[in-house]
Amino acid sequence: MTNMLHLLPVEAYTRQEWFDREQRDIFSKTWRYAGFMEDVSEPGQYITVQAGLNNIFIVMGRDRRLRAFHNICRHRGTQLIRAVGKTQKALTCPYHDWTYDLEGNLVSVPEEEEEFGKVDKSCLGLKPAKVDIWKSMLFVHPDPDAPSITEWFGPVEAHIGPHVPEDLVEYEELNQSYEIKANWKVVVENYIDVYHLSHLHSGTLQMYDHKAAKFHWEGPHYMFWEPPVESFAADQEKKLIAPRVIPEDMNGAWVPMLWPGIGLAASEDGWNVFIIEPLGPELTRVSNRGRVSESSGWEFAKQSMRSSYFWTKFGLSGKYADYDAMDDNDPMVSGDFTAEDIYACEQQQASLKSPFFETGPAGKGESPVVDHQKVVLEWLGEVK
Repeated sequence: MTNMLHLLPVEAYTRQEWFDREQRDIFSKTWRYAGFMEDVSEPGQYITVQAGLNNIFIVMGRDRRLRAFHNICRHRGTQLIRAVGKTQKALTCPYHDWTYDLEGNLVSVPEEEEEFGKVDKSCLGLKPAKVDIWKSMLFVHPDPDAPSITEWFGPVEAHIGPHVPEDLVEYEELNQSYEIKANWKVVVENYIDVYHLSHLHSGTLQMYDHKAAKFHWEGPHYMFWEPPVESFAADQEKKLIAPRVIPEDMNGAWVPMLWPGIGLAASEDGWNVFIIEPLGPELTRVSNRGRVSESSGWEFAKQSMRSSYFWTKFGLSGKYADYDAMDDNDPMVSGDFTAEDIYACEQQQASLKSPFFETGPAGKGESPVVDHQKVVLEWLGEVK
């Protein structure tokens, strides 16, 4: 058995048994991101989210109150509703037409069941979960009696930047979802590995001073900040792609990873959420949604024109962009730091099953990897 850096065995990244334990003991027992407030803003609107072993939906009632329920019909356990949508007054199971109101109460069943006197509607309402709002985001917890989201994220408030996402608007061009052929922990470890920033992303994230990065932990949550390099900080208003969203004296990039698998990526001109969703032992979905200044289209156009010279002359480039023989579609040529990260994660995952796989000594910037593994072990009851 080969140890990773340095606490988890290879099996933790490849075996279904590990994946199942994590779904049961981590993702089924923590707050999970579901969407933004505007996703459920009118009575009858709903969205669903997978929280470990639990599919949960949030719905706005006729009283404009948000409620969360386990997406399970009380008759035969059929999933009640699909991913996202809007209903007027009721939620009806597609299997046998049991119908619930927006407050989760069972209101009607087929006539033949009523005739046999089988249904006590008063005690067969939907099983509640918990919903809360934090930083413009909707979160759910499978346990309706879970501590509040404020208590869960309270320790991180002072360390995630001055951004006020509630005052920003979603920018759909930033939104994307993709699948990575790697274990979710590989994706997290890549995200929090400070060491790789100045190497893998030498041409794509050169705007920030990685050697001056500051990082630490608040409970199970990882905090990270780094300043811009002098060349990017100087006269920065001519270099930002979009209108500024934070004060000039607070420049920098805040990129924390909240437990489990909830990344935030914020800088001078935007704020993004990066959600890591385990799909299998060696498959992970990542969803990005971004928010920017609530400025006019003209303001965005002016800012783009203002910064065009800088990005044309000093723009991003792939790590191997100067290699003429390389394919333009190669992620290491693309100039896209996300493509570079996906490539690195999938290459690491592909090596795990080799009998020759082993890891070398860790650099200082890799210490968050070990610390994250400690958190995983703690939640699985295997503290080392």
